[in-house]
Amino acid sequence: MKYFKLPDLGEGLPEAEILEWLIKEGDEVKTDQILVSVETAKAIIEIPSPQDGTIAHLFGADGDTIHTGEPLIEFAGEEDADTGTVVGKLSQEAASSDDHFYIGAAPSTQHHQPQMTPAVRALAQRLGVDINQLQGSGHDGHVTPRDIEHAAHLDQLHGKAEPLRGVRKQMAKNMARAQAEVVPVTLNDDVDISGWTGKQDITMRLMHAIAAGCRAEPALNAWFDGPRLARRLHSKIHLGVAVDTEQGLFVPVMRDIGNRNQDNLRLGLDNLRNDVINRTIPPAELAGNTITLSNFGTIAGRYANPIVVPPTVAILGAGAIYQTASANAKGTFEMHPMLPLSLTFDHRAATGGEAARFMRAVKEDLIKNQIVDSTQNEEKFVREEQS
Repeated sequence: MKYFKLPDLGEGLPEAEILEWLIKEGDEVKTDQILVSVETAKAIIEIPSPQDGTIAHLFGADGDTIHTGEPLIEFAGEEDADTGTVVGKLSQEAASSDDHFYIGAAPSTQHHQPQMTPAVRALAQRLGVDINQLQGSGHDGHVTPRDIEHAAHLDQLHGKAEPLRGVRKQMAKNMARAQAEVVPVTLNDDVDISGWTGKQDITMRLMHAIAAGCRAEPALNAWFDGPRLARRLHSKIHLGVAVDTEQGLFVPVMRDIGNRNQDNLRLGLDNLRNDVINRTIPPAELAGNTITLSNFGTIAGRYANPIVVPPTVAILGAGAIYQTASANAKGTFEMHPMLPLSLTFDHRAATGGEAARFMRAVKEDLIKNQIVDSTQNEEKFVREEQS
């Protein structure tokens, strides 16, 4: 027998969820025939057969999670000492103009394997308890009969827990990582945008303002290596704009926003967002951001505490525009539109003064009536340091 293991799916992704088998046991398959579609934290991928052969066994059912290097398919009639086969590289396949709520991902390779005796495993099966969702309270983390009975009681009272999968599971891991590694501080402020005239593309205004902020204060356009206490300042601004979808939050990256005009940025953002919604975006387009925009105000909310995901140092959140009374030169009041901003930064890598200067530059850029592009032959605003 010959086993075909789940290949490395790229971008350091350690696991995938089986979406649909396109073949069944006993089928004859040809080389490069699509065998199964799987979902990672970033994309839907179709996995081709590495060879001609007959399918003897499928490892896993629809909805199951399988890890890189674990058996995926067993081919019949093969006498081969090789315990696993991985052939070729996988291509990203596909499974969209209001802006969506944006936020910003690194995978964990930890695989939970609950330890228990055969008797406890049999008890779990009899009571219908999902052992993969259990943390054992016994010696060395072993699952005990009491753990099984407690889980069964909770299921009876509240219904079975729904395990997080795909993008939502990755989001949970990233948020836990951020809480464990980052020292966050959030700075809130408001921008009076009453000087704006004509139709304004708020997301493009925010991108332009972030570029201005990074030029004024490069310390926020950086990666920070916590264990080594080292930072890398970036000469280009790669803006992560994570898109809110029914599946969870994605983070497409707009490359080099400081050296692109607004039409080009709008087209690029629309294309990335459509690819995210259709699940056709390559994993490479979801990695490498140096700073993040969370445009949550397109849905609701005035202020927030946006989450900085390592190794980035800062994330700017924009809330919903609101009206407030403001005194004019005549001593009377008039209503002005205000754009609320929330900047979270990692205080290990940036000072409060640096964050405040970044925010001031962002505000000054947003106050202007129109965007003035400075994309031609723009002088580099910082040298890239080697960490």
